[in-house]
Amino acid sequence: MSDWQLNTPVAFIIFNRPDTTARVFAEIAKAKPPKLLIVADGPRQDRVGEAERCAETRAIVKHVDWPCEILINYSDVNLGCKNRVSSGLNWIFEQVPEAIILEDDCLPDPSFFRFCEEMLEKYRDDERIAMISGDNFQFGHKRGDASYYFSRYNHIWGWASWRRAWKSYDVSMKLWPQFRDDKYLDYLFADKAIKTYWHNALEATHSGKIDTWDYQWVFASWANSMISVMPNINLISNIGFGANATHTIADSIFSNMPVESITFPLQHSDGVYVNVKADKFTADHQFSISLARRVISRVKKIINF
Repeated sequence: MSDWQLNTPVAFIIFNRPDTTARVFAEIAKAKPPKLLIVADGPRQDRVGEAERCAETRAIVKHVDWPCEILINYSDVNLGCKNRVSSGLNWIFEQVPEAIILEDDCLPDPSFFRFCEEMLEKYRDDERIAMISGDNFQFGHKRGDASYYFSRYNHIWGWASWRRAWKSYDVSMKLWPQFRDDKYLDYLFADKAIKTYWHNALEATHSGKIDTWDYQWVFASWANSMISVMPNINLISNIGFGANATHTIADSIFSNMPVESITFPLQHSDGVYVNVKADKFTADHQFSISLARRVISRVKKIINF
């Protein structure tokens, strides 16, 4: 990879964790993106010491020592996960037509950047594709002979996309009631447990009982018949699980997953279609009955199913 140079803008979403931010920023610095867009939320007034941690985190990303255009979008007040990340991503795609996106706890393998850039170029004008992920949660099961496969899921621990896809995003999910009432989930999922998981998650997100931005991105993809590119090996390790995390508080099999370097030149897929076996494996391990129950717990049993 020594003769390869990153040309794609990188967006970095940070908050109050200087330790993980420093590790992820070090990998961004190695990639030397020509443009770096930084989004940060403001501190919560009721959290002792958070203003200092936010300031320390923002100081880390000032140490850009390569030729780079830097754009910042910092909030002075705390907007929360839902509104800060969604508004930050809106801003990112107003500035650039495509970007590689990392949050402050998503540690990439160096090959992640080139993989995203090549996939962004290959599928730039293919409106079937919503995004490229750096995640692989198949735990050693290779899906097909290509370097990647296609999925209906949006794994966002290190990803990339285009303005043309993000324009479908709606944080309010105004299409959800019609989508729900037309029973479109019946078309997507035959498994009742998986369907229940997604009904509960999307209903809670639409009603504002979950403070998140990413379920809306999944919904936007489904509502617009888009799918995602997934690498056939894992390129991202989530180092953010723990007490200081917003959502990933408990330890998990997905915490600190090992990464590998993907091989270039990439082996491309002959078609564009969802890998059913891969998505079933993902559903069984991430969207099971037990996880459906966790969604209910997450919204403190406000919804009566």
